[in-house]
Amino acid sequence: GNTTAATGKGFAIGSAALTAMALLAALIESIRNWIGRLAVESADGLYTVGNVSFFKGSAAEQIEGAINVTTASMADFVAAYDLSIMNPKLICGLFIGAMMAFIFCAMTMKAVGRTAGDMVNEVRRQFREIPGIMDGSGQPDYARCVSISTRGAQREMVLPSLLAIFVPVITGLILGVAGVMGLLAGGLTCGFVLAVTLNNAGGAWDNAKKYIEKGNLGGKGSDAHKASIVGDTVGDPFKDTSGPSLNILIKLMSIVSVVFAGVIVKFAPVIGSWIGFGN
Repeated sequence: GNTTAATGKGFAIGSAALTAMALLAALIESIRNWIGRLAVESADGLYTVGNVSFFKGSAAEQIEGAINVTTASMADFVAAYDLSIMNPKLICGLFIGAMMAFIFCAMTMKAVGRTAGDMVNEVRRQFREIPGIMDGSGQPDYARCVSISTRGAQREMVLPSLLAIFVPVITGLILGVAGVMGLLAGGLTCGFVLAVTLNNAGGAWDNAKKYIEKGNLGGKGSDAHKASIVGDTVGDPFKDTSGPSLNILIKLMSIVSVVFAGVIVKFAPVIGSWIGFGN
């Protein structure tokens, strides 16, 4: 079962990575659309990014020295926003995107640990306060345990969700389009590799415990079995929580960037000029 799950999750994370790559192209198209709108709204019909000026119109309305945003190529946007590895904004975005994957995983794993601790405390309380649970004459409070797990699942995911929503917007407003592209590229590459590692490692550690419990390597009660229990305790949140949730992270950051592309294109140069980053 774990082997099948690991294989299926591999396809899932691969699908998420391809979706995120497609959304990078969608982000460029959204940027194209908003540059055209801002060019139309400007007094001279131009919108300048770096050393490149864009206008929106037909071929007959060509403005000398400017690029028609409707027919602009990917290379034109790369040149305008300096989407190269030598751009410090893009490099900063790469680091932020890579860190997002690890921060998100850490938050989800700690959330599982906290909720599991609450569940253990509740079970101990019921054993202590409700007589007859062990011999079957008493009825445990199952609803309380279900409430703890449900509440923990909802409450503990609020902060990671907000992080995935606000970090791309804040990064875009401060570092501009180059920062957002770096963020998405860093989150995609690091998140993909990390998700595959977590899924496979978690499944392997779970299988290792089952393998030992069948009598191999000393069987139950051996040092190998004790070590495998620790591995399974870590492996379960790896393969069931943090690994699959990275699929959502890399897609959500891309979708948020596409939705807020207009805000980033319009206000990032203004905020950048305040803090000395320019366009």
